[in-house]
Amino acid sequence: MKILGIDSSGLVASVAVAEDGVLLGEYTTNYKKTHSQTLLPMLDELKKMIELDLGTLDAIAISAGPGSFTGLRIGSATAKGLGLALDKPLVEVPTLEGLAYNLWGCSDLVCPIMDARRNQVYTGIYECNDGLRVVMDQNAMDVRDLLAELEKLGRKVVFLGDGVGAYRSVIQEECKVPFAFAPAHMNAQRAGAIAALGEVYFAQGKVVSADEHGPEYLRKSQAEREKEERGKGSPDGV
Repeated sequence: MKILGIDSSGLVASVAVAEDGVLLGEYTTNYKKTHSQTLLPMLDELKKMIELDLGTLDAIAISAGPGSFTGLRIGSATAKGLGLALDKPLVEVPTLEGLAYNLWGCSDLVCPIMDARRNQVYTGIYECNDGLRVVMDQNAMDVRDLLAELEKLGRKVVFLGDGVGAYRSVIQEECKVPFAFAPAHMNAQRAGAIAALGEVYFAQGKVVSADEHGPEYLRKSQAEREKEERGKGSPDGV
């Protein structure tokens, strides 16, 4: 089984190929460039380095959201285009599950957080000590509401994701359970994790066609929200 993994859901752009439990190659950047500039050149470079024939892929695993609206659209378009051109199915890996999978084998609760702005985070709660189990499914919520949910569970938790930088001080001041922050090499999105989890989900039959795939935003974009607010303020609602 050979799976191409793609993740452009946040600041990180990442592509990887896994085959039968072995990570053949991974290319990840986290530096001030738009994914439209980096994703396809990275894939082309990885293809050359591991002498990959794209036709030998069994599926394309894509970080399906939530995350950056622009990043998700770029990743989705890339995966759909490849899927259509190669006639390959897609495996939609929820972004937070992919992030949590970085910490496979961890005995503590794993809580990835991505900055969703307006004091909210995209988050979920997982157990990863033997596979991946969802304790709280991914959603958008206030970071303090998340801390309250973790307090109810009463277990040590490991935080990771770009939301850590934005909300570190809040977590340090208000988290009531023991906690830790993942180190840099485990803290961000990795296509290697998307490809590895994609292998698991592919074996379980969790695939869609390229035509069927669409990103999971979890909430409306800022532009959509602002348009709705303007509509509410006008006499005829337009």
